[in-house]
Amino acid sequence: MSLTRIIRPIFTPRMRKIERYATEAEALQQQVMNFLIAEGAHTEYGRNHLLKHTSSYEDFARNIPLNTYEELKSDIDRMRHGESDVLWPGTVKWFAKSSGTTNDKSKFIPITTEGLQDTHYRGGKDVVALYLQNNPKSRMFDGKGLILGGSHSPNYDILGSIVGDLSAILIENINPLANLVRVPKKATALLSDFEVKRERIARETLKQHVTNLSGVPSWMLSVLVRVLELSGKTHIEEVWPDLEVFFHGGIAFGPYRKRFQQLITSPEMHYVETYNASEGFFGIQSDPADPAMLLMVDYGVFYEFIPMDQYGNESPKVVPLSGVEVGRNYAMVISTSCGLWRYIIGDTVSFTSKAPYKFVITGRTKYFINAFGEELIMDNAEKGLAYACEKTGAVVKEYTAAPVFMDERAQCRHQWLIEFAQTPADLTTFARLLDLRLQEINSDYEAKRYKDITLQPLEVVPARAGLFDDWLKQKGKLGGQHKVPRLSNSRKNIEELMELNKAPLQFTPEGEGLKAE
Repeated sequence: MSLTRIIRPIFTPRMRKIERYATEAEALQQQVMNFLIAEGAHTEYGRNHLLKHTSSYEDFARNIPLNTYEELKSDIDRMRHGESDVLWPGTVKWFAKSSGTTNDKSKFIPITTEGLQDTHYRGGKDVVALYLQNNPKSRMFDGKGLILGGSHSPNYDILGSIVGDLSAILIENINPLANLVRVPKKATALLSDFEVKRERIARETLKQHVTNLSGVPSWMLSVLVRVLELSGKTHIEEVWPDLEVFFHGGIAFGPYRKRFQQLITSPEMHYVETYNASEGFFGIQSDPADPAMLLMVDYGVFYEFIPMDQYGNESPKVVPLSGVEVGRNYAMVISTSCGLWRYIIGDTVSFTSKAPYKFVITGRTKYFINAFGEELIMDNAEKGLAYACEKTGAVVKEYTAAPVFMDERAQCRHQWLIEFAQTPADLTTFARLLDLRLQEINSDYEAKRYKDITLQPLEVVPARAGLFDDWLKQKGKLGGQHKVPRLSNSRKNIEELMELNKAPLQFTPEGEGLKAE
């Protein structure tokens, strides 16, 4: 008897509720807002922002300001020290550690009991529900799921309180019955040393009947490569012949797709994108033929959106879900049952449909590189360069950086193209100092650089004098408010610049523009 066939009906009632998204999304969001207001009224934050006197969206938007992590940081730190009823009723025991902000190496996102259940775990269950509906022949529960997780550590000296990767918090609190259908064992999944963890995961799962994978693409790829090395096989389906799906999220899958398809050649393999973050679980790819994700509107998350042409204004226009337009770019704002109030998460999205609401992630509100989960922001880059320049006497005029995606050995790095006004005496030393400083100020970058496993040492390529000006001139963007994109997940800009770096531009007759010599 197939275990999947027995389990499948359990998800049927939930699918009926998800079907309501197409016609009742705004009403479902209203219910979420009402719930958050009612709970928040019992907190210090709620009292300070008149939540007891808030009954409409207009009141909600008027009484609560837009927040970044900096605005909520002091309250979150009080919660970490054991204070109750600050941003959410009760005492919060779990804090998801994520990449830092301008002023801090790390952020600590509160994870409440309510948020764990009504958002994070519900998202995981709905991923399975939607997959089973789309794949009636699935037998995923007839084997085990390989689920990658991070690690956690004690939070200050508060008994029972932990801080760490969201995935570790989820594994720590998961229903024990789930451990019957997942690998590796809990002790392995929560190891902090990824080199040791990868080795143990590969060895523990080598002889297991693995049917599904869940995790961040870069980390999963590293594990799969090791599995193949240990097994002596060429393709993963030779190790796990019934493998059928990879549930992935955290970073863009596009750069990794080709490599996964090289390792897993079965035409029956499926890939499902999810939008899950420390701050919440927001979207699931509900249609295998459509890359857009379904916005999950009945979790403990109330959504608002800032049109990107308004973003950065002193008083930007903000709209609830009912006010979005298809095809327009928005910065996403969330209020959650984990105590985040009108929190600007930093991601930008564009809707492709409103019945139901479906969207694609379009980027970040700031320059960044997050090709491997390192979440390197522009402020990190500026501080790293300043440190390397101070130590070597170098002076940077212009720069840009982008990822070099994984090769056949699952290796990758960041590539920095730098035009120096004063070149360092030793470029290798400059690159090493930059790399070390980035690790010091960004915990996610540090984790990915650990022992060169996921991310190898960065590469610095010197740019010829005038390269960036020539590139901007070629695009008609020299001067004014036009700036060189500092960090990018895409290699488009850096490859154009690298090609131009081979030779300077020369002017051509009027109307023909510029060309390389």
